[in-house]
Amino acid sequence: MTTIRPAVPHDAPRIAEVWESAWLDGHLGHVPDELVAHRGSDSFRTRAADMIERTVVAEVDGLVIGFVTLKGDELEQLFVDASARGTGVARELLAEGARRLLTDGHAHPWLAVATGNARARHFYEREGWHDAGHIAYAAQVDGGVVTVSCHRYELIVPR
Repeated sequence: MTTIRPAVPHDAPRIAEVWESAWLDGHLGHVPDELVAHRGSDSFRTRAADMIERTVVAEVDGLVIGFVTLKGDELEQLFVDASARGTGVARELLAEGARRLLTDGHAHPWLAVATGNARARHFYEREGWHDAGHIAYAAQVDGGVVTVSCHRYELIVPR
């Protein structure tokens, strides 16, 4: 059984492991090499620890298998361990992230997906998020940003 809960500081190392593996799988070849160069293991560990208060995890038998992170009105990160793909965990995390954004008063939640990441783009479309078009996403790195070609996906909530 999957448990969805707020992240706590001791989750950060496992979040970083899941994030690094899944990020590389979904982004290599779809983001600038400059960004990949900034995304080493230390980067994932530091950023995972820094975002704990904004993160919700999915766990099975005490092991974190995925997470979602929110930032303002943006569903900033959503990643699951390869072993959890196809299990519905990503759908549960996406729904929880959207629920939290809406509950916090953000009427138009959004997320960015690397243009070439067709698997992720299809997933979000199946889950009711709509492609609002191309954006130049400013990915934060030490010392600045790297611009990434992305698509902005928005959750359209029926009134």
